[in-house]
Amino acid sequence: MPKVLTVEPENCTGCRICELVCSVNKEGASNPMHSRIHTIKWEMEGFYAPMFCRQCEDPLCAAVCPVNAISRDDYYARVVVNEEQCIGCRACITACTFGGVGFDKERHKTIRCDLCDGDPVCVKYCETHALQFVDSETLQIRKQRAAAEKIYRRQAV
Repeated sequence: MPKVLTVEPENCTGCRICELVCSVNKEGASNPMHSRIHTIKWEMEGFYAPMFCRQCEDPLCAAVCPVNAISRDDYYARVVVNEEQCIGCRACITACTFGGVGFDKERHKTIRCDLCDGDPVCVKYCETHALQFVDSETLQIRKQRAAAEKIYRRQAV
């Protein structure tokens, strides 16, 4: 059963630990600019949400890549970039609906979450459990429960 990285935004405190551990894990330095995950803050609402590659089943970023540097790795259920092929044109950044693709200005290559080969470091260090790595069936059950609870609350009022 494939696993997916999910966000419970109501649990996110905006601590940005996920960004720091990601950059250390991937680049060897604590630099959020090199992170594959970025925490976005909506000031007026006091709302935070980690943003990352959603590992689309049929990724638009791969469809627009002029050199076919982006592909789907079904073993880990993720989208990967062949850095040797990537020409840094940023077409994939423009195509991504979720803002999940970043750009490394030093190497002139795109960067994205690769799920840490099936063991995301950001999840391990997220103390509030805003980030979770769950199998897709569990996620579907959670969504169904949440929808049922919402309907129940409406009927109870």
